[in-house]
Amino acid sequence: MEADNGKDLCDKLAHSALPDIILLDVNMPEMDGFETTQWLHKKYPLIKVLALSMLSDERTIIKIFRLGAKGYLLKNTDPAELKTALDSVMNKNVYLSEYVSGKLVSGLHNNVDVEEKEAVLNEKEREFLRWTCSELSYKEIAEKMFISPRTVDDYRQSLFNKLKVHSRVGLVMYAIKNGITEL
Repeated sequence: MEADNGKDLCDKLAHSALPDIILLDVNMPEMDGFETTQWLHKKYPLIKVLALSMLSDERTIIKIFRLGAKGYLLKNTDPAELKTALDSVMNKNVYLSEYVSGKLVSGLHNNVDVEEKEAVLNEKEREFLRWTCSELSYKEIAEKMFISPRTVDDYRQSLFNKLKVHSRVGLVMYAIKNGITEL
């Protein structure tokens, strides 16, 4: 089975035989790898997720494992290591390359996950964040998203709480820091 994004994967899983392993890109549109991994872990706990990404920072690696991934590979991994990772996830329920192990230990020693726990955002919250980075007013954002101004207020307040920020500037800074700015 192949899917274009997290949402597509969720739809396809509902209508097909369940795979043992899913090789999942961390950075995808319409439900990124974090949100998809979390959903899979809750809905289909027997499916093993092997995350694949260009991102090699401790925060990303720790976050994806906390959400239920069983392994993590960089996209430039050679085919032999991919096979080793798939076998390891199937037989041992986990795959940690030497590089990822080092990043995990380093991140845990430096309290990377304690410093600022990243929130898992749904696609509507991410869309709202992207619009927040524009010069549009909240009323204009509501029109662009085809929702009521009250719903925009709810998104804003929810994100203030989730992201521990107190202003639009804080939302924009979070969006920029986490690469959620492209409309």
